[in-house]
Amino acid sequence: MELLPILDIFSTLVFAIVGARVAADKGLDYGGIAFIAAVASVSGGTLRNLFLGLKPVWISDPWIVAAILSAVLLTLVFRRVTRIGKTLLVMDTLGLAVATISGAHLALQQDVAWHAAIILGAITAVTGGLLRDVLCQLEPVLLHRETIGTSSLMGAIVFVALRQSDLELNIAALIGALVVIITRILSIYFDLNLPKFKSGKKA
Repeated sequence: MELLPILDIFSTLVFAIVGARVAADKGLDYGGIAFIAAVASVSGGTLRNLFLGLKPVWISDPWIVAAILSAVLLTLVFRRVTRIGKTLLVMDTLGLAVATISGAHLALQQDVAWHAAIILGAITAVTGGLLRDVLCQLEPVLLHRETIGTSSLMGAIVFVALRQSDLELNIAALIGALVVIITRILSIYFDLNLPKFKSGKKA
């Protein structure tokens, strides 16, 4: 089996689980949980494919749909609702890394420019989480902390650069994913964030 379908299925499952748990934590009903899980898991890849002129993966790949349904089922079976903790944070970080590489890899397969591949890798990774937070009426993590976008961009840059230098795909993917994970872990551990805009004091 090729690398890209495996990455898509894994990131879909992880993002769907995180999305479903966030929705459950907000007290949404079963339909809401399923909807948030779907949005969180496939919107990034769908937007990526639309930019590339391709059909969204979930239309043609039943395993993507199966991954979302599995995540929802797991959330409903294990009814105990817990606030987002270390386990979900780890899962979300893994999903971020995998989605970044998946997005950039597919873009390169379509012979787009290197800078477009980097941007599409980041879009694939961060769009679902952004929409998840907005729909659940949470302040989007992407926009104010943990440098999620920066972590994804760093990993995409490294992956694309390594592929441009003809490094073997799996090695480049592993290194790029590790860059995403390490960057996010460091930003959380040391409370690192991008500078925030501060308006000047009125006279």
